[in-house]
Amino acid sequence: MDTDDALAARLARDLDAAFPDLVAAHADRLYTIALRLLGDPSDAEEVAQDALVRAHRAMAGYEPARIRELRLRPWLASIAVNLARNRRRRISDRHPAESLEPLADAGFDPRDDTPDPPAAALQRESAAELAMLLLRLPPLLRAPIVLRHVDGLSVAETAAALGRPEGTIKAQVSRGLDRLRELLEAAAPTPRPATGGPPRSGAGRPGVVSHAPLPHDVVGGRILAAAEVLP
Repeated sequence: MDTDDALAARLARDLDAAFPDLVAAHADRLYTIALRLLGDPSDAEEVAQDALVRAHRAMAGYEPARIRELRLRPWLASIAVNLARNRRRRISDRHPAESLEPLADAGFDPRDDTPDPPAAALQRESAAELAMLLLRLPPLLRAPIVLRHVDGLSVAETAAALGRPEGTIKAQVSRGLDRLRELLEAAAPTPRPATGGPPRSGAGRPGVVSHAPLPHDVVGGRILAAAEVLP
């Protein structure tokens, strides 16, 4: 029996006694999901807290057997995604952050105990750039990407969380990664030709990228790495 199954069983026996353990196990990931969907730490914190409140309220009305059958990770993710979606709709003039201030407010600061501060700072800067590019995806594609490559849900769990068929999730994740790859390539500096040699195809021309396209697993890996660096 995995940890969430055991937790669901304890929630079914005594919701109030076991609920603090659910908060400890899932609050951080719900915050991360909301932050990557909304781009604002304050909004993300409120969504994460509201998701936990709503989860408790929902389970309080469930029969114990239904609580035991809950797949907690996708179920909680679905609550957070819906709350984030509703919040963005209410704040119609909200746009992705144009600077790093929201990330800094969320704790995006160099750590004094880092063995190689310049390298760590570069890693965080790259992660912050990717986080902002993620916010440029349309919500329809952003949510599957966040759940698959930030939260680490399986395709089946992502489909359950978003209420979409697994085939749709696979297609949307693929489209989202393609779009992120395009954004990453557009943001990368154009390679300069070596001194004394002929310029490479596309080099020196604005908007032309001469390196090979990034595979999906590389883009997905960068998203996961960014999630581990950023709060």
